[in-house]
Amino acid sequence: MLTLDKVYHAAFVLKEVVRHTDVVPAPKINPEGEIFLKPENLQVTGSFKVRGAYFKISQLSEEEKEHGVIACSAGNHAQGVALAAAKNNIRSLICIPEGAPISKVEATKSYGAQVCLVKGVYDDAYNKACELQKESGATFIHPFNDEDVIAGQGTIGLELLDQIPNLDAVIVPVGGGGLIAGVAFAIKSLNPRCKVYGVQSCGAPSMVNSLRDGHCETLDAVSTIADGIAVKEPGDLTYELCQKYVDGVVTVTDDEVSTAILTLIEQHKMIAEGAGAVSVAAAMFNKVDVKGKRVACIVSGGNIDVNILSRVISRGLLKAGRSVELSIELQDKPGQLREVSSIIADLGANVVAVHYDFGGEETEITACVLNISMETRNHAHIAQIRDALTAAGFKVSEKH
Repeated sequence: MLTLDKVYHAAFVLKEVVRHTDVVPAPKINPEGEIFLKPENLQVTGSFKVRGAYFKISQLSEEEKEHGVIACSAGNHAQGVALAAAKNNIRSLICIPEGAPISKVEATKSYGAQVCLVKGVYDDAYNKACELQKESGATFIHPFNDEDVIAGQGTIGLELLDQIPNLDAVIVPVGGGGLIAGVAFAIKSLNPRCKVYGVQSCGAPSMVNSLRDGHCETLDAVSTIADGIAVKEPGDLTYELCQKYVDGVVTVTDDEVSTAILTLIEQHKMIAEGAGAVSVAAAMFNKVDVKGKRVACIVSGGNIDVNILSRVISRGLLKAGRSVELSIELQDKPGQLREVSSIIADLGANVVAVHYDFGGEETEITACVLNISMETRNHAHIAQIRDALTAAGFKVSEKH
């Protein structure tokens, strides 16, 4: 049974292993509230997962340790288990979905674990891990549906209450529910008035659907840039704890997550993966009521593949109005391009790409189309440029 004593015991065990991550004030995330970041992306292995994995493995008997451990993960739990196993001098085998970022797979191997790549998503890796566990007799270290793992994650809740006096709310990323179950249990046990909200991706709302319908549900498929929370079904234990202690679970879009990642980079020099940034996205886009409140956003991990990061930044720039591509219909005559360039330059946008083409079937036979990509300040700046071009007689449309 999960108890507050167990969470405190986990905090004692983890004291020499994990980082006590500081909280960072983030006044620009949402000026309506007092926002703080809990940067677990700066944790050992780059995510909070090492807390639960290490505490679970520390509680194994000597006989269990001899047989080694097995786990399944989209990447972060894998690294936590691999590191914990290495520190306890025991073997580890990790099943990882083959679509997981290469950086997470290589990092897991670097901690000494044996890796088995599995076709499909997290749930397929879970099934494979269960199959291999029966064959080997190793102890299965569940990424979220385990009391010791949940207790380890709950140590974040203890830290937050110590670090932020009069905390009003905590926003927590949710995949299978281990992190929010532990944090909510710890916080509600010590400060029942503090709200705990979960955040999932629109493309993987397993806990949202389950809480709405009153029972654990399995999604047919998941699709999100937040691969760390792309879980088809929550655990029965985490579901029960969420039902009892969590005040609500909301969803964010991939575009909102991309904007949050970009904001964390620019404002706080902080690299977050998609799953780690969903809490910040929820605060930024008012998915949770933060007005006049002291709110902590748990940035749960930073293990994002560099190739994915570049695409996410591009997406975030578009969402934030920091870049735009406009299609402008011109008459095929001298001076048109100069006039367009003059308007854009006078308004302070920076042109980064230009493509000139003849018009299609729906335009006049003498018309041509200018596709122009530029760096802009925000959506208001884009509107100002469009209005100026339209006032000059050009037909303008925005490409998405």
